[in-house]
Amino acid sequence: MSLEISAPKLTVTILGSGTSQGVPMIGCRCAVCRSDDPQDKRTRSSIYLAIYGSAATLGPVERIFHYAFNPKSKVPGYVHVLPHVVTEPFELCGIEITPLPVPHGAVSTLGFLFSQAGRKLLAYLSDCGSIPEPVRAAVAGAEVLIIDGLRDKPHPTHLTVGAAVEIALALGARRSFLTHQTHEKRHVDRMRDLPASIEVAYDGMKIEFELTP
Repeated sequence: MSLEISAPKLTVTILGSGTSQGVPMIGCRCAVCRSDDPQDKRTRSSIYLAIYGSAATLGPVERIFHYAFNPKSKVPGYVHVLPHVVTEPFELCGIEITPLPVPHGAVSTLGFLFSQAGRKLLAYLSDCGSIPEPVRAAVAGAEVLIIDGLRDKPHPTHLTVGAAVEIALALGARRSFLTHQTHEKRHVDRMRDLPASIEVAYDGMKIEFELTP
């Protein structure tokens, strides 16, 4: 997801809405992987937030991509990463961003709540197996919720679509979007089964918020 702030508007772009395998999945010949619908093309679930994360996340990332974090020499035009370890809310361009630890199997990942002057704009919970009560309380009433909804069948580290829908309705967002989708169902078929306030995120989708000057 990328964030573009052009007063008085915030534009959120979904960069990826799929799993780590992506859709189409290599070697798969299912109807979704062979679909011509661009909304069925799903790259790894992501939004653009520079490099902000927990120490537990950034440590392995920095080790694996050491050439970007600690290059021996800086090459013009090549990526140079400046990581930011977050343990508490921080602000970017007038938007307060609150990190929200959520369980992902035996480890924790971070979701984020984006707010302006107490107004809860967006809750982004893209990679989790459940939503703890303190996180639910923090994001309740957010205008938009983007939530992990992997598939219909249970998974040890991700929410099912049914669980994500139940949580979204309980949290009361005006609009909710399922992300981290597998190749098991086409976009149009998944949309057909959802309540009116819940949609399926897709790569390149944009969500706009009018900000208070």
